[in-house]
Amino acid sequence: MPSNDVRILLQAAVPTAAVGAVAAVVSGVVAGGKGAVGAVVGTLVVILFMGLGLYILQRTAKSLPHLFQAMGLMLYAAQILLLFIFVAAFKNTTLFNPRAFALTLVAGTLAWIAAQTRAHMKSKILYVEPESTGEKPEKTGHSS
Repeated sequence: MPSNDVRILLQAAVPTAAVGAVAAVVSGVVAGGKGAVGAVVGTLVVILFMGLGLYILQRTAKSLPHLFQAMGLMLYAAQILLLFIFVAAFKNTTLFNPRAFALTLVAGTLAWIAAQTRAHMKSKILYVEPESTGEKPEKTGHSS
């Protein structure tokens, strides 16, 4: 991954992890140890899904730039659908508190999206490749 992509990943993952830590503490106080475990698992799922999605999106942007916007929309829809599937799959689990898990998934996803949006807005990404040579291109066409 180029350094700019890693920077965006870190700027999105760190606030999400902080939200997850707060959710783990609150869930631990409210629902006990299982609540804290549910919040930690929810945070890990969000960071894994969203980080993998960002990686796939960056690879698509580099190799198939004409599909970037469509791929981004499809990717976010797929991520949200998979998160709903995770909530439904662990709805009746006894491994951890499912309510803490679900609320942490929602809070972590919102934190990730907000942090990633902020990182993209603050980054200075060139959208035109600068020429690598110092020579001026030859004039083509009619000159009068």
